[in-house]
Amino acid sequence: MATSKKYDVVVFGASGFTGQFVVEELGRVTSEEERGLIWAVAGRNQDKLNQVLEKASSTIGVDLKDAVDVLLADIENEESLNDMAAQAQVVLNCVGPYRFFGEPVVKACLKNKAHHIDISGEPQFLETMQFKYDEEAKKKGVYIVQSCGFDSVPADLGVLYTVKNFPGRINTIESYLTLNAGPEGAVGHYATWQSAIHGLANAEELRNLRKEMGTKKPLPKSGPKLENRGPAHWSEMLQKWCVPFPGADASVVRRTQRFLYNNGENCPVQYAAFASIPDRIDLFKWQAASKVVTSLADTEFGLGLLEEYPRLFSLGYFSHEGPTQKQIEGASFNMQFIGTGYSNTVLEDGDYDGPPNMTIATQVEGPEAGYVTTPIVMVQAAITLLKEMKKFPAKGGVMTPGTAYKDTSLVERLSDRGVIFSITAPAASN
Repeated sequence: MATSKKYDVVVFGASGFTGQFVVEELGRVTSEEERGLIWAVAGRNQDKLNQVLEKASSTIGVDLKDAVDVLLADIENEESLNDMAAQAQVVLNCVGPYRFFGEPVVKACLKNKAHHIDISGEPQFLETMQFKYDEEAKKKGVYIVQSCGFDSVPADLGVLYTVKNFPGRINTIESYLTLNAGPEGAVGHYATWQSAIHGLANAEELRNLRKEMGTKKPLPKSGPKLENRGPAHWSEMLQKWCVPFPGADASVVRRTQRFLYNNGENCPVQYAAFASIPDRIDLFKWQAASKVVTSLADTEFGLGLLEEYPRLFSLGYFSHEGPTQKQIEGASFNMQFIGTGYSNTVLEDGDYDGPPNMTIATQVEGPEAGYVTTPIVMVQAAITLLKEMKKFPAKGGVMTPGTAYKDTSLVERLSDRGVIFSITAPAASN
């Protein structure tokens, strides 16, 4: 990788809703332990970028205006994207939805040999980029590392953390996400909602892509098939109703498991992701809203309604304005992992085709998911890439977090910043 780049990191989309929080987090980190890191912000409006730096300076108590350069780059101006990428070792791409705006940035990074980190939770974009650009990235020694935010580092690295701490061979892992709202409630920004509904609208395209990539073929199993828990089930552990988590976690984890298996590094883990629902009434609301949203997303008119009225159709969970600062400060998340498998004692006796005989429980917990945890993860992902590139597999490629960071210190770095990985119940016989 060229060492003549002017900036270690460039935050593209710094004036967007999520981008402004990434700027604040990067400002904190570079005013503390990473003072030698040289970085810039980029976007299409210089006044807005200057305002973001002013606000971040006020928030973190450090003047960023003289220390951080401002670059002009527009998603619709290829030359400006090339100029930005040519100056950066790592581009933090905060401009979404990525299905609309992501590919030109990836192409600019590849052309100019800049590493690219995104926070996309859109499986179609993620898998399309792997299909189209993985070989080129490998040839050019460029890392395109995807989903480096709340989507989907807690899930992907949480699975690897659980496997690492299991004294044997894990067969299945189920994760259970609880999003905790503070007294002011919780709400997500419109861009996340837009990504989700367009994912529903184009689900058939994703299925066809997976057929073309050959990734629909199931991976081999090391034990009984993971239980199908249906559209909702009661969790004794959480004492709550749970539904399949609609985000990218399952897709990202499966891609990591496929990579590890193809490289002879593990026996694939079967994985399912769930989210908890506070009570039966909320479960009913969730199921009714899901049916309405899925139905509307099938038509152009319905999709327009979903885009215009996110608060209505999401039952208040998403809005054009996004959360207030008080809502962000009061929120947190907890993701529990339950892994089952076979102890080393059983495996030493030869092939064993009985039920798993050992269980482990781990967790990842942290502050508000979208605008506190995501910036923490994205910034630490960039720093880890810069400092520990030799620990990455191969010499480049389009990668999931688990693929890229499996041998690095990212888990420890995140725990130091408040996104904490831990064992809640050590592996024990069933």
